[in-house]
Amino acid sequence: MGSYRKTKLAIDAFRNFTSKIVSRATPIRESFPRIFPNGPSISHTNTNTAKFSDFSLYPVVSRRPFFSNITRQSNPFLGGAKRFYYVDRYKVHHFRPRGPRRWFKNPTTVLIVVLVGSGVVITVYFGNLETVPYTKRKHFVLLSIPMERKLGEAQFDQLKTTFKGKILPAIHPESIRVRLIAKDIIEALQRGLKKEQVWSDLGYASPESSGVPEKGVQDTLIALIEGKEEEEKWFREDEILDDEWIQQSRKKGQERGAQATTSHLEGLNWEVLVVNEPVVNAFCLPGGKIVVFTGLLEHFRTDAEIATILGHEVGHAVARHSAEMITKNLWFAIIQLIMYQFVMPDLANIMSTLLLRLPFSRKMEIEADYVGLLLMASAGYDPRVAPKVYEKLGKVSGDSALRDYFSTHPSGKKRAQLLAQAKVMEEALAIYREVRMGRGIEGFL
Repeated sequence: MGSYRKTKLAIDAFRNFTSKIVSRATPIRESFPRIFPNGPSISHTNTNTAKFSDFSLYPVVSRRPFFSNITRQSNPFLGGAKRFYYVDRYKVHHFRPRGPRRWFKNPTTVLIVVLVGSGVVITVYFGNLETVPYTKRKHFVLLSIPMERKLGEAQFDQLKTTFKGKILPAIHPESIRVRLIAKDIIEALQRGLKKEQVWSDLGYASPESSGVPEKGVQDTLIALIEGKEEEEKWFREDEILDDEWIQQSRKKGQERGAQATTSHLEGLNWEVLVVNEPVVNAFCLPGGKIVVFTGLLEHFRTDAEIATILGHEVGHAVARHSAEMITKNLWFAIIQLIMYQFVMPDLANIMSTLLLRLPFSRKMEIEADYVGLLLMASAGYDPRVAPKVYEKLGKVSGDSALRDYFSTHPSGKKRAQLLAQAKVMEEALAIYREVRMGRGIEGFL
């Protein structure tokens, strides 16, 4: 009984205390709207009174006239909460999204990004389009010419370091022979471009070439005798349409008056390096760095055969295939990343290699064959030797039925058939006949 009375007294005292606090407290201004079941509207003023259409939440205590309260009514979304609301065209208040806004949710921003991005892409693309000599093919190259030369020179220095002690001296007979043939090819390139290029010598002292070398004349006479029998044999084959893209590209280039891009050939420091290694290979690095292995010289002994291979390798440098392949690899990598989202990585790698990389690599080899054929003909070497060289090269490297699909190079037999039947052989023979008669042809590239 005693505890009950004490509890009751404590509750009564608490009620009295709280009633005094509530009676003395001033009404709090609402900083956000309230929604009531019966739909009353609330209006906020700068006074301490909050009025509703149906009832009043607080006692009406106003220090200002009533009309002042009406005229000074303002938007209910005042104070700190104002920025979290916005009003649409129907005058409906909505919550404003918190946190950072996504740029792609703003149509204006998206339009600006698309327009600027498209302008940059178009400028970069058309600013880096180049025309390949002879074929007049347009290709997109991102790698700059100075960077391409630096890469070629760095790789050339690395090769000299790697094969230190195996490089034939400049006075070695094979080194002299290769350099003389390379000199003929480079001079033919200068005539083909029909521009005076400021090129350095190959780094050796030798008498000027007065036409076709003595040994080259003997090779040419043999080729002319055997060529009559072989020529009919080549042209009796069925027509091969793999080079149709070259003729179409040349036709389009002539229609639009395309000028071949040759700025990457200006001021080259041509160098030749003969390495004593049993490797059947030769290549021309960007910047005019030619490397030949003695393993190739063991299989191809005549000057015309060596001129065929050197002309092909110089053709790669003329068409900037190294820089183009670096650019293509960037696109291939992007395509592979997209393919990874749909197929297994291993399958994506196989598909990109078989469908993109290898076909493009074989296409560049055919293009270099055509340019090289014209260069060797202009240098005074019989172009009809070239098909036999590629057929022999295919036998040495081991041709197979699947080489045309699973290799970076077409099969030797297919390359021989293309060169023998293609229109470029007729052009090369015309150039060769003019050279034999002492009249050179300029601007054939």
